[in-house]
Amino acid sequence: MLNEIWKTLLWPFSLLFGLVVRVRLWLFRRGTLEQKRLDGVVISVGNLTAGGTGKTPMVIWLASQLAAAGEAVGVLTRGYRSVELPADLDSETRKPRRVSDEVMVLESHLGDRVPIGVGKDRYQSGRELEAKGVRWFVLDDGFQHLRLHRDADVVLVDDLNPFGGGLLLPAGRLREPLSSLRRADIVVITRSEGDAELERELRRRTAAPIFYAETDLIGLTRVSPGKPRPATESERGVKFYAFCGTGNPLAFFRDLDRWKLTIVGSARFPDHYRFTQRRVNELEEFAADAGAKAMICTEKDLLNLGGLKFSKFPVFACRIALRPSEPAKLWQTLVETIERRRGEAK
Repeated sequence: MLNEIWKTLLWPFSLLFGLVVRVRLWLFRRGTLEQKRLDGVVISVGNLTAGGTGKTPMVIWLASQLAAAGEAVGVLTRGYRSVELPADLDSETRKPRRVSDEVMVLESHLGDRVPIGVGKDRYQSGRELEAKGVRWFVLDDGFQHLRLHRDADVVLVDDLNPFGGGLLLPAGRLREPLSSLRRADIVVITRSEGDAELERELRRRTAAPIFYAETDLIGLTRVSPGKPRPATESERGVKFYAFCGTGNPLAFFRDLDRWKLTIVGSARFPDHYRFTQRRVNELEEFAADAGAKAMICTEKDLLNLGGLKFSKFPVFACRIALRPSEPAKLWQTLVETIERRRGEAK
């Protein structure tokens, strides 16, 4: 009931937000607001809703495919809510630098194979990477970043909550009207291997090819105490207390259950949540009350836990990867889309 009251109160602001979004889209369509174009190929990965739909794992999958094919590929990301990373936490440079939780996850998976351009101006970041020889770009969270031209728009839809309640921000979770799906070149339904009802709903708004993808647990890393190391088989079998500060906490908890980890309690926090020592202490008390033997979080949470001490329980982070159900077909469709778009531009 309280949630419905809040939606009603926020609905006028959603109308205003929707008006601003529609005017902005119209200005880009008519060319009043100009797109900038990089010389290389740009693949945008984005969504319609606020919160996690699996964008970062999809960016990693695409960049890894291109790198494995020998292409000079880079990632462009805003680096939202970056923090100062102390030198002792930065194993790469041993120097203080600003970094976001999502950038740390990208670096952890892509390593030196794929440079990452971080900044609000993705065009400028792209130009800097082009000067270093990059010719393919994966644009992270790019569907609304219309200032940069793209050769393909991959839009992710979370099967658990595909349309964010059907209302625009702030009453709902939609960042754009559902009609914006017509801009999508490819739609990927994440956290599902098939949903005929959702497909029918999407077909009312887009003719784009639809694919599916699931998140797989590729590793469980013990991150505290001591140096990070892979979890042992016995450690994977204990009772966990789960917590996360992500845009879609229910998806994380659902994945833990699907991966057959034993969860005895959980806590959720806002996206990019900055933990404090007091909050960590509270979480350990909750875990003790629940009968847990360890605590578990996402990779993304690690930066926001930096420097904090867990004294009662070991802490583990889930290392995940995206698994498209039809990877070869998805890749071929993407290549054909890019070739068609670049052919039309000539």
